[in-house]
Amino acid sequence: MTVSPLQGITHACFGLSYLLAFGLELARPAWPAAGWRAAALTAGAAGFVAHTLYLFIHHPTPAAPYGSLLWLAWVLALFYLGGTVRHAEQAWAVFVLPVVIGLVGLSLALTALSPDLPAFDLPGWLAGDRFWGVVHGSLILLAAIGVSVAFLASVMYLAQARRVRHKVNPARVVPLLSLERLETMNRRAVNLAFPLLTAGLLVGSFLLRHDHDVDSWLSLKVLSTGGLWVVFLVLLYLRYAADVSGRRLAWLSIAAFGLLLVALGAAHPFVQVRSAEFGIRIEDQAGRPGLDRDSAFRIPHSAIPGGRA
Repeated sequence: MTVSPLQGITHACFGLSYLLAFGLELARPAWPAAGWRAAALTAGAAGFVAHTLYLFIHHPTPAAPYGSLLWLAWVLALFYLGGTVRHAEQAWAVFVLPVVIGLVGLSLALTALSPDLPAFDLPGWLAGDRFWGVVHGSLILLAAIGVSVAFLASVMYLAQARRVRHKVNPARVVPLLSLERLETMNRRAVNLAFPLLTAGLLVGSFLLRHDHDVDSWLSLKVLSTGGLWVVFLVLLYLRYAADVSGRRLAWLSIAAFGLLLVALGAAHPFVQVRSAEFGIRIEDQAGRPGLDRDSAFRIPHSAIPGGRA
């Protein structure tokens, strides 16, 4: 059987392309030539294409920590390319690319720690037991995009506020968006992420309602996601009901992003193997005829709407 060369695309291919683009973006202030920007954008676009091909060929499942981080990195890479073209004169890529590179690196580190989950096949994941799990995961991933955008807007806000406070000559630095636009970006991202996160938590709680295993409810993923919701609730209160400075709101948004990384990087109680007996079953019978490895990671019927105990 002939193996396609595209099967050889790895994290290193697009990760190093993003890293090269970041290095070229850092060089732009020192050598402000049009060629540097074109080279950086080309490297970033090449990384995005390789990233897309990897997702298309390998189908990493968002149910695993490495998969969810990789999908989030892909969305932010698209955000980087669009923002770089739209805000050509601003230091957009310098702030977005490190987050993309960090997510790709974290995904690579977690790949070896993730269980051997089946590849993400959309028709299969939308059928039967998995449907509500896909709804839950999709809502959380969409909320994660909003949290990430709020984080990026907050970091740029703090950088711009520091420039204004120290009266830095704008001609000597790469320009950023205004404080008003960055605050608006942060506010819209938080307003979008909070209802998505709330809905995702409600669906997740519904799926766990019949699970009497305390370890599932007290898992790091559940606790960190719940903590993220509380932080966002505080953010909304401070923004709309209290007179809090934009700088403090920015720091709280950055803290929320840290909690997001913990939540995405933690093993999911829906898919992790939770008992030694289960692990032995997979290890001893993997590859034998008649074994449905897929069933090892399904949500029990008792945990889905309309399911039977």
